[in-house]
Amino acid sequence: MDEAARQQDGTTTRPGGGARGGETAQTLDRGLRLLHLVADAPGGLTITEAANLLGIGRAAVYRLVGALNGHGMVRRDGDGRLRLGAGVLHLARRAQPLLAEGALPALRRLAEEAGATAHLTMVEGGEGVALAVVEPSWTSFHVAYRTGTRHPLERGAAGRAILAGRSGSAGPVGTSGELQPGAYGVAAPVLGVPGLEASVGVVALAPLDSQVVGEQVLAAATAIATALSS
Repeated sequence: MDEAARQQDGTTTRPGGGARGGETAQTLDRGLRLLHLVADAPGGLTITEAANLLGIGRAAVYRLVGALNGHGMVRRDGDGRLRLGAGVLHLARRAQPLLAEGALPALRRLAEEAGATAHLTMVEGGEGVALAVVEPSWTSFHVAYRTGTRHPLERGAAGRAILAGRSGSAGPVGTSGELQPGAYGVAAPVLGVPGLEASVGVVALAPLDSQVVGEQVLAAATAIATALSS
């Protein structure tokens, strides 16, 4: 490869022929950026589109795709467009217990303060999934809410809070009877954690004080975002 080709490709070498130490880091950075670009493109990306977005040559994109494809992170569909591979789901499942563990202290505090079942809900496959649930210890009765429970984002406080977070709203969202007759929910989005769309909230069998519980939920959302970002 001549010097002009190296410049177009974005690579450099030492005078003795050895690769610069920074080149490996640059390649890793480009691979991760490509992964994010593919994740943010519901219709997939062409090689040319990816090259333009990354500001590198098509040959460099092919090499990145080859490496990511080998790890199952990226695949090419029948039209040759780049899409996320099944390996991303594997990593996401591995990360879920860590997310739940990081959120538990704030969820326990929220459940005790609100006297209601607290939960952390994240987006998976276009739905809301209860990743962690904590029930209050002192109430006579409370909602039994199972981890792994799925629901549309358009129904229930948890999903609606996630949708509100997408539009930049951090305030609490309240609903009544949308997922279960007679159940009341208040939730707020967990913002500021790269790669995570989630909400934290409570659900109860009696009406909730939207102002008091809303502040408690917002505090929990902030605490969870801090815990997961540190």
